[in-house]
Amino acid sequence: MEHIELFFKSIFIDNMVFATFLGMCSYLAVSKKVSTAVGLGAAVIFVLAITVPLNWLLDQYILQEGALTWLGPEYADYDLSFLSFIMFIATIATMVQLVEIIVEKFSPSLYNSLGIFLPLIAVNCAILGGSLFMQSRQIETIGLAFNYGVASGIGWFLAILAIAAIREKIRYSNVPAPLRGLGITFIITGLMAIGFMSFGGMLTGGDDAAEKEDKAAKVEVIDETKDDKKELAENTTKAIK
Repeated sequence: MEHIELFFKSIFIDNMVFATFLGMCSYLAVSKKVSTAVGLGAAVIFVLAITVPLNWLLDQYILQEGALTWLGPEYADYDLSFLSFIMFIATIATMVQLVEIIVEKFSPSLYNSLGIFLPLIAVNCAILGGSLFMQSRQIETIGLAFNYGVASGIGWFLAILAIAAIREKIRYSNVPAPLRGLGITFIITGLMAIGFMSFGGMLTGGDDAAEKEDKAAKVEVIDETKDDKKELAENTTKAIK
């Protein structure tokens, strides 16, 4: 259940584009054609699926305070968390180079259409954001980290695919001259973000019920405490008399 909840939450509720507006440069520049958007979206999914679990391992066994205890008790006090950005970016850059080589080898046309934006995945804030969110949310297992990486990539893929499809159709629409190009794209992106916000209630129903139960239990405990104090006061008064 935890995997399913994290998967859908990462795609629809915590969407990289519509919730945190990460990766907007590539989202806006490479979304003119659906074919190009599909290629870049697939590359982002691959990079996130590989880098988030790898960076989880780095964080758990090297970077966190006390993570080096597996080397011996004398390393228990070491804290290398200040190297997080450098290590995460190095892992991302390595995977992006691998993706670039694969795309250039098997799909030269896609490689040429993506242009400079394929190597720029290395500095795409959505890619780095996936690893940093994984770290800040303290994801517990490597399986959940892989799940989060794939789901975040799928969310970004759906966002760029949707805007690319809309931009292809909108060419044949009568858009007012001042809004043509990025103007109407920003407006559509804002409306899509509002639409994705509606998914926020998908996974909160159970949480609300649990919160109500917790509040009821706390009220009951408080009432019992008041009764105990009252009884103690009465017994003390009787003993004094």
